[in-house]
Amino acid sequence: MDIATLIASNGGLSSADLDTARDALAGIGAMPGVAAWLDQGLAADLPFGRADRAGARAALEGLLPNVDVVVQPEIGRRKQLLVADMDSTMITIECIDELADYAGIKPQIAEVTERAMRGELDFESALDARVALLKGLEESAIDRCHAERVVLMPGAIALIRTMKAHGARTILVSGGFTVFADRVAEAIGFDRAISNRLGLSGGMLDGTVARPIVGASTKRETLISERDALGLTPGQTLAVGDGANDIPMIEEAGLGVAYHAKPKTAAAADARIEHGDLTTLLYAQGYRRADWVA
Repeated sequence: MDIATLIASNGGLSSADLDTARDALAGIGAMPGVAAWLDQGLAADLPFGRADRAGARAALEGLLPNVDVVVQPEIGRRKQLLVADMDSTMITIECIDELADYAGIKPQIAEVTERAMRGELDFESALDARVALLKGLEESAIDRCHAERVVLMPGAIALIRTMKAHGARTILVSGGFTVFADRVAEAIGFDRAISNRLGLSGGMLDGTVARPIVGASTKRETLISERDALGLTPGQTLAVGDGANDIPMIEEAGLGVAYHAKPKTAAAADARIEHGDLTTLLYAQGYRRADWVA
């Protein structure tokens, strides 16, 4: 059996909504089973058979307002490895854009960031170009930016700490910078963080990024190497991100999730989270709120 998990971001999931979802599955020739609440009014599982997952997902996504849907095999839904992006995934901002604000050039850099995340620009070249524009910014702006701008994404702590409490390994892999990623990883509870190093000289940014750059291939390779080191199957892994540089790891994972993502990323993912916060991924794994660690 496969399973569709329906998660309402506004807590407004009703029994009638579940009946609507069952009818939609029956309408494509599936055999829906009996729905079971994970948390009343918030999240429910709807098992089904005799239909491919892509067809079931197409039938259910967008069917109910403010409801995210994750369709996957029922067996193995609790993952033992999570690899996650940082900017706009585990935190609410793009750090380089906020650093640019301290330099007075945020609109110029944010436009490039948006295009890179949409997959319209080569990530490494775009990163080099943006960092070069920050040359001469005082190093103290990093600490100011962290203190004043960095906000953890709702649900991030619950997601990571709950998975770890149940034996999972969690890795933060960011195309952003160690000066932010290391602190974010510690605050949330990740086992490990991998990110880029900004060049600093004389108390200022020198406009460079250390090589090799952490980009799309690093994210995918990290998932594979951590998976293999743990002796896991692909189906035991989860990846989540929002930008085009997250696509390779999302496609490699057993469950690849696009979180409030750019269109190319959303199209490549097994699941799209468009309404809820990161705790949606706990419901997708079958965790009830009473199981969460926060």
